[in-house]
Amino acid sequence: MTLAINQERPGFSLLERVLHMNWAFVLLVCCPAFVGFLMLYSAAGGNIDPWAKSQMMRFGVGFCLMLTVALIDLRFWMRAAYWCYGLAFIMLVAVELLGATAMGAQRWVAIGPVQLQPSELMKIALILALARYFHGVSFEDIGRIRVFVLPLLLILLPVALVLRQPDLGTAILLVLGGASVLFLAGMRLWKLGLAAAGVIGAVPVAWQFLRDYQKSRVLTFLDPGSDPLGAGYHILQSKIALGSGGVFGKGFMQGSQAHLNFLPEKQTDFIFTMLAEELGLVGALGTLVLYLAIIFFGTIIALRSHNQFGRLLALGVVVTFFLYVFVNVGMVMGLMPVVGVPLPLISYGGSAMLSLLTGFGFVLNVWIYRDLRIGRRAGSPPPRGPS
Repeated sequence: MTLAINQERPGFSLLERVLHMNWAFVLLVCCPAFVGFLMLYSAAGGNIDPWAKSQMMRFGVGFCLMLTVALIDLRFWMRAAYWCYGLAFIMLVAVELLGATAMGAQRWVAIGPVQLQPSELMKIALILALARYFHGVSFEDIGRIRVFVLPLLLILLPVALVLRQPDLGTAILLVLGGASVLFLAGMRLWKLGLAAAGVIGAVPVAWQFLRDYQKSRVLTFLDPGSDPLGAGYHILQSKIALGSGGVFGKGFMQGSQAHLNFLPEKQTDFIFTMLAEELGLVGALGTLVLYLAIIFFGTIIALRSHNQFGRLLALGVVVTFFLYVFVNVGMVMGLMPVVGVPLPLISYGGSAMLSLLTGFGFVLNVWIYRDLRIGRRAGSPPPRGPS
């Protein structure tokens, strides 16, 4: 479908885009990354290798990528949205055919010397494609079921590939992130309710297709004490470390559970547990406040956008970021099954960091072009939001 672009506001020069950048949001994004460097330094026993140094280098690359994405015209990203989704989907297929296997899962694809996890990139590409699609849907059509057939396919196809890797945590985030964009675009709650009921009804069928270790994780979530030295070991040690930190923690690099190797995966999935043990309740809450600030200001940026594409794109990124935090923190506290979701910008890992920083680049882009009006199909209401 053809989109009419209102040219009342001409494109900015590069210098004007830099000056219009929301540098306060950029600084806010850097704060949890700095916390991550400190915790990875602590996890290695006071050594910059092997994790902190690599993470700093990855953040540097991701930071440059974030600024580059932010400075490119928003209309370019609208035109390229489906191409970005297609590229991410092709990479997921490449994982199925040529992917590298690690820790029993086939999730990575090699691009030269770099190992990428395409499922992480798909989270942002999916939001980009859905925002582009719903920008072109008229207000009258948004309530029709047929309008949601293509978006559901855009969500379910990569989910099916991710489940084959297998990566239950990423599949859940893809579904929830995509569903959030459907809701923000105007899908009625009762339709989402029907879809949720269908998912719940399919649980007995899906259970038969889960791997043994995935079934074990769900059963352990329901009763961690049933296998304290096996499947329940991770979460029991995580709870011990969380509780032992107290209000002010044991001190930086003084966490016994982490440094005596009782706490598994302390540099990745369970890094929030190590943080809470060493910095206590104060440090844990401070980290969550940083996350809430990013979510709050990202939402404000989205609501300031005068075009539907930018609004849905920024909100989708913010919701995805929230889901990362919510699932990881709930997981290490024993409130959710362990599904391998990293703590954003803090856990060690390159693909998740690159995808999130790319997403934040889109949020910054939406801020720069917040007053740009991009026409939708006939019958659409005027764009809303504060000027």
